[in-house]
Amino acid sequence: MRTISRRNALGLGIAAAGGLLLPAQAQAQVHRANVSSFRMQSWEEHFDSLGKGAIVADTTSRALHFWSGDGRDYRIYPTSVPISEELTKRGYTEIVRKKVGPSWTPTPSQMERYPDWKPIGPGPENPLGTHAMYLGWPAYIIHGTHDTRKIGRPSSDGCIGLYNEKIAELFELCPIGTQVRVI
Repeated sequence: MRTISRRNALGLGIAAAGGLLLPAQAQAQVHRANVSSFRMQSWEEHFDSLGKGAIVADTTSRALHFWSGDGRDYRIYPTSVPISEELTKRGYTEIVRKKVGPSWTPTPSQMERYPDWKPIGPGPENPLGTHAMYLGWPAYIIHGTHDTRKIGRPSSDGCIGLYNEKIAELFELCPIGTQVRVI
């Protein structure tokens, strides 16, 4: 399917500000991919039902998609993603625990690579930011970050990172048991 970017639409002289509206098919194509290259997702492509809610973390477009359990709320958040394929775990899991003001402890593989790393409690030096949602896979977390330069980049050791204000928002929307798929 060919998508129409905002730049292409403007180049064609199709602009709402000019009083012209996009045809329905062109509008649907514009909404399929935004200017940040986020690919729209449909929960039905990934899950049998919404259950308590659903998250798809797209490591290619570096976006997290959230649907509420009743299907009325769909949100997209920019994310950081793992720095390598070896650190990227894909598949299905769920949120098993949530924590405001999480502490961070290096994983065994991180300790092998960086033996001087030490655990960090809540605060501005903590790489997990202000909120963390722990997944059913050990050491994999959807969390915030104080280092906003990481968002939109491969910068984690396996986790999915969001801006602190966005993880706080998502944290409130996701009950324990929210299903998660990392693609």
